[in-house]
Amino acid sequence: MFTLDRCQVIPEEGHRASFRVAGRELVRWNYGLEYPRPFFYPVLGPSGQPLTRMGHPGASNHDHHRSVWFAHNKLLGIDFWSDLHDPQIRQRQWFAYEDGPDFARMSVLLGWYDGHDPQPLVNQEVVTTFRPREYGEYTLEFQCRFTPQADSIEFQQTNFGFLAVRMAKSISSHFGGGELTGADGQKGEPNLFGNPNAWMDYSGPVMVPEEGGRMREAVEGITYFDHPQNPAHPAKWHVREDGWMGASACRDASLETTTENPLLLRYMLYIHRGGPQVEMNAKLAEEWAARPALVVQKSAKKHTDYEVVDAT
Repeated sequence: MFTLDRCQVIPEEGHRASFRVAGRELVRWNYGLEYPRPFFYPVLGPSGQPLTRMGHPGASNHDHHRSVWFAHNKLLGIDFWSDLHDPQIRQRQWFAYEDGPDFARMSVLLGWYDGHDPQPLVNQEVVTTFRPREYGEYTLEFQCRFTPQADSIEFQQTNFGFLAVRMAKSISSHFGGGELTGADGQKGEPNLFGNPNAWMDYSGPVMVPEEGGRMREAVEGITYFDHPQNPAHPAKWHVREDGWMGASACRDASLETTTENPLLLRYMLYIHRGGPQVEMNAKLAEEWAARPALVVQKSAKKHTDYEVVDAT
């Protein structure tokens, strides 16, 4: 007997994929060619309001800040970060959409193109796992494997890369009423910028509509985790009071990736109620660290080309 899965990832018209729990969309993946790189938007909080933003609230030259996205600004000296140049990151194909009772998973292949060569400099395999939790909370786990077209290639030293998060205006500490908090307990940009932390949290107020046209204020946020097996863990963070946060994998040194040993990076976002959930963060980090890396492989299943399995 067929049973409809509670967690789903559904491809949609317009080059989108919708992550849903019990039929309700919480996250959308956007990969249309009208954008210079794919991104996740919206990313809804437990109240149903967006916790991220498209673009910087006060800087028109930051329209490349598209909610949650992958980028890097120094690959062979080429800027894959801003919208000011030809390089693009494009989805080449999808491998698998997986539904289930406890999680939904999407795996896709992205190509990093310099704007001149029809072949990508790097292929980025992305596996995104969506896990709903109680009270409308959920996590997004990202596994990225970077394989160069040549034998090797270098992501150069920079603050900018690889997973970027632009928070909603009201959650930023400058434009709104939010606050940055690190795993070390420090708060605010001056105490956190460039310093190592296993996770970084941005929480603040959102306005929630109610019946009768009334509004109420709720506090929600996103905790961004660096995986303990990532290079240079715990990451040094590029964070701003204007609502920006990113783990700087290349802050102190370049990272090389090769065809024989592709660079593997894993990150997680915890979308939650209230302010930083310190005890829950410790639990989530422990559970996540215990889960093995994933492998996308050819499938032996009927009518299925690819599947995602544990590396072990």
